[in-house]
Amino acid sequence: MSEETAVVENDKKESMRRGIYILPNLVTAASLFAGFYSMVATLNGNYSTAAIWIFISAICDGLDGKVARMTGTTSKFGVEFDSLADLVAFGVTPALLMFAWALKPFGRLGWVAAFLFLVCAALRLARFNVQVDTVESKRFVGLPTPASACMVASTVLLFYHQNWPSSFKKLAILGLIYLLAFLMVSNFRYYSFKDPALIKRQPFGFLLLAVVLLIVVAAEPVVMTFSVLLIYILSGPIDYVVTWPRRRRLEKAVHKGREALSREGDA
Repeated sequence: MSEETAVVENDKKESMRRGIYILPNLVTAASLFAGFYSMVATLNGNYSTAAIWIFISAICDGLDGKVARMTGTTSKFGVEFDSLADLVAFGVTPALLMFAWALKPFGRLGWVAAFLFLVCAALRLARFNVQVDTVESKRFVGLPTPASACMVASTVLLFYHQNWPSSFKKLAILGLIYLLAFLMVSNFRYYSFKDPALIKRQPFGFLLLAVVLLIVVAAEPVVMTFSVLLIYILSGPIDYVVTWPRRRRLEKAVHKGREALSREGDA
């Protein structure tokens, strides 16, 4: 073991001896509990309850990082704990819910779809941990796992709200799971809502628009939640198509610049 490696290991051991931050990790534990309770509800056949607890888990997941940053208690332990909790709450839990609720009649295709959702969620989280310091904070690469899990939950709630049986449009549900799995590991970019400008002063029209949106969501919370999530999920591929000409022009400009530099070097 080199001297530098030994120093790093000693620093890690010393950090663990000093303890861990309670508050943000407690919120992460609450997210994990909500995901676990959702699985319990799924096993008991309470699928709408299971879907609601996925949303509760997503809310807790959104709060733990903010609590850590506001209190100055961010840590490597917290990051790893949050990632493991996300895998359970937004990978295992929605996969089990969808399989028990709608995919079981498909047999092998059903459980393969559920497993594919789970493994893509794991790959998405692993890639995020690796790229967290190299990708702009305003955009996520690939569909975030909480959004994917909430889409699963909102689908279940929509079916109950409309009094549709889970057998209704089975192929559409199967296709949705495969689509979500693909989007999680894709290179499509999704807005992260971490832009500091969001909390700064905005035009009055933004406030009016936000109030109207809240009223519409309150009037039909299940339908509107599903619609908003669907729009967000489709925003990645739509943005990719819309920005394709600009990216092509940029790639051509970069290629021409490299060729010019190469010719100058040869000369």
